[in-house]
Amino acid sequence: MKKVIVFVLFLSLAFIFTGCQGPVNDFGKCTVTCSSFGIMPDGQTAKLFTLTNKNGMTVKITNYGAIVTHIIVPDAKGDMADVALGHDNVNDYIKGHPYFGAIVGRYGNRIAKGKFTLDGKQYTLATNNDANHLHGGEKGFDKVIWDAAAFADDFGAGVRFSYLSKDMEEGYPGNLNCSVRYTLTNNNELKLDYEATTDKATVVNLTHHSYFNLAGQGTGDILSHEIMIDADYFTPVDEGLIPTGIESVKGTPMDFTKSTAIGKRVDDDYQQLIFGKGYDHNWIINNADGSMKLAARVTEPTSGRIMEVYTTEPGIQFYCGNFLDGTNIGKGNKVYKHRYGFCLETQHFPDSPNQKDFPSVVLRPGQLYRHSTIYKFLTK
Repeated sequence: MKKVIVFVLFLSLAFIFTGCQGPVNDFGKCTVTCSSFGIMPDGQTAKLFTLTNKNGMTVKITNYGAIVTHIIVPDAKGDMADVALGHDNVNDYIKGHPYFGAIVGRYGNRIAKGKFTLDGKQYTLATNNDANHLHGGEKGFDKVIWDAAAFADDFGAGVRFSYLSKDMEEGYPGNLNCSVRYTLTNNNELKLDYEATTDKATVVNLTHHSYFNLAGQGTGDILSHEIMIDADYFTPVDEGLIPTGIESVKGTPMDFTKSTAIGKRVDDDYQQLIFGKGYDHNWIINNADGSMKLAARVTEPTSGRIMEVYTTEPGIQFYCGNFLDGTNIGKGNKVYKHRYGFCLETQHFPDSPNQKDFPSVVLRPGQLYRHSTIYKFLTK
């Protein structure tokens, strides 16, 4: 029995690598390959990891920003399409993009006026979104090279990305050791497991920022997609998209407790939609208790593709691409026009460091920050 255990352990370790040489594993027909994604301005070679499962679903992820560049999934007829907005090479990402597919941090979403107080000390961050701080600042986690190690286990195949954010990087206290583990399973799930530790009290709110179009990236707007969000409440915002409290969705265009087309009410004369130029708000997931919950489901009627979002987080930001304007040229020279993609970012609430009634985002030495999210793809 001991020999069997040792042998299995040996195989598990053999399926982990940090380089870029060919297939890593064919465990359960899940594979990982690695290739170049282009040369960085400093001469580094960005890597592109390609995950494929037994169903032919393919996910591609680069170590620049831990960005998901492609998500290729079947429609109801079995035809494959890439449903993630993004770019063809690393230099197009470096030129600038609206966080396509990236891990954002140290704090995803907004912090009012770029300031927060922790243990009696005020910290000042970049104000890179008008008067407010957004997605980690001028050089957030979406703009750094992460260490990467591919793996395969009983759940699928993937890549573990890790990054050390040094004390006072972008104004945040503490050396933050963080990791994001992407796993592609044979159930057509892309699972993200986040972890972080710190040596000084800090605030953390990591999230993933893929823009999805279940009809295929660059094929048109997402207004006919139908979305359900399991949330009876949301956090309304002011003109700067900073939360002002908690309100019920009942009787408002923010009610997605029943599946509704994104475009049905997006342009209603409703103050929250005027502030956001459409949907760009945080919903409070019903009965969130730290266990994995179904937070949202999106259906694209023409292709029959469905995406479900499960998370251990208390909130989810639904954004419907209001600021896409045709200036972003994506993969295959596709033009990303107004509302050509939507985001579902699982998270703690925006501006939590300044809102005592929101769930805490404080991480202290000796504590482990941990949460998980699953994007599951199906057809009807």
